[in-house]
Amino acid sequence: MHSKYPPISIVWLKRDLRLEDHEALCSALNSNNKVLLLYVAENTLKKSSHFSERHLNFIKESLKDMNAKLILKNTEILAVEGELISVFEELKKIFFIKGVYSHFETGIRLTFERDLDFKKWVTSKQIKWFEYRQQGVFRGLKNRDNWSELWRKFMHQPIKIIPRNDNFLNKSIISKISTKFKLLNMNTRFNSKIQIGGSSQANRYLETFFKGRYLNYQNHISKPDLSRKSCSRLSPYISYGNISMRQLIQRVEKEKNKGKNGFGIRAFESRLRWQSHFIQKFEMESSMEFQSINKGYHEIIKPLNYKYIDAWEKGKTGIPLVDASMRCLVQTGYLNFRMRALVVSFFVHHLWQPWQACSAFLAKQFLDFEPGIHFPQIQMQAGETGINTLRIYNPVKNGLEHDPFGNFTKQWIPELRELPAKLVHSPWNITPLETGIYNFKIGYNYPIPIVDTEKSRKFASETLWRIQKKPTVQEESKRILKQHTFNEKR
Repeated sequence: MHSKYPPISIVWLKRDLRLEDHEALCSALNSNNKVLLLYVAENTLKKSSHFSERHLNFIKESLKDMNAKLILKNTEILAVEGELISVFEELKKIFFIKGVYSHFETGIRLTFERDLDFKKWVTSKQIKWFEYRQQGVFRGLKNRDNWSELWRKFMHQPIKIIPRNDNFLNKSIISKISTKFKLLNMNTRFNSKIQIGGSSQANRYLETFFKGRYLNYQNHISKPDLSRKSCSRLSPYISYGNISMRQLIQRVEKEKNKGKNGFGIRAFESRLRWQSHFIQKFEMESSMEFQSINKGYHEIIKPLNYKYIDAWEKGKTGIPLVDASMRCLVQTGYLNFRMRALVVSFFVHHLWQPWQACSAFLAKQFLDFEPGIHFPQIQMQAGETGINTLRIYNPVKNGLEHDPFGNFTKQWIPELRELPAKLVHSPWNITPLETGIYNFKIGYNYPIPIVDTEKSRKFASETLWRIQKKPTVQEESKRILKQHTFNEKR
């Protein structure tokens, strides 16, 4: 059957769902072979505890956006369901595969093991696999001595432009061979509360951010409601590669050269760099998916309390800002950084539950789930790194500071809408007289807090400070600083 079709190069799309600044795609098109774009919705990945339908919808929307642009090239993405090697086995029966092109992925163990298996397969079939970097993350580093310079050089490389050739595999051929595969159903459920995937959407958010939303970036970044507009909202597009980090960094430089050099722009730029920093950290120490990076904290025993976990997941803990944040996240897929930190802090400190027990649930809800950000950040909020300041967030204090009028809290907890601002974040303080005035009864309209936050904070703080002084934690802290953060402070 090889004589029926020309030799091909396959671009295996993963979390790089774009056509712009796509090094793997550009290299494949320059290989002088016909190029097939392939996306495999892997069954094992879809069943992963950290994957959800909202992620798959975002992926489908991204693929449809790419296909709309590929019409001019008379081609389309072959998007199929199945397991990666089985799909490639079938493709090998149809085509002579000259090479596979993809980007490196810093993912969960499941995708890492899949890559190892795929490497064995291509080697056994004498197929060359070319992998390229896309995030400024470098494999094989033992420490950070040169990371900052490597990152800067990578980010300032020219944006990769698709070559002007007709090397894409013709759409008619793709249509003929598609009968051999279980095609991915591209239908998606529209939800006005959840961001839509695709590079076109990413660029819209980017443009409105630099047209004015950035002005309140730093002032509103901790506000649960205001941050929804003043933050860039680019995180899911970065996570699924709808836009490259290099594109963002160079766009920031361009805006600064135009005179937009205020604190908001610089704060945004700094966070882009920290994004790469955390993914690099996870790349170098991927065991963080399962265990605390600091081995001294492995001795902590936190018995699972399923009643607590269920109340936290459903936003029914009786602590308004926590509950509002959880309900908002479940419905929209988004929370600003401060509220993410707060809900994790409440789970691991006030409820005294292991961070591993909230990891998968949060990952499923976060539209922008990025393993390299997710696991280091959860551990940092859990206070189990030994190198970060222990932060146990006071949900009432944060509510008063960041949602003073209760706008965000009331939006997501309609049970509290009739209460005045002074009671929104502490409804348990309602007086008998006020109960009648506002027709609100604690424990009936809204749950009584499932924990005493002052007592739970005190217990968590004393326990973690005691452990932090232990020799094992101290030694591990030195190792972590040397391996991951030494050069960051230069």
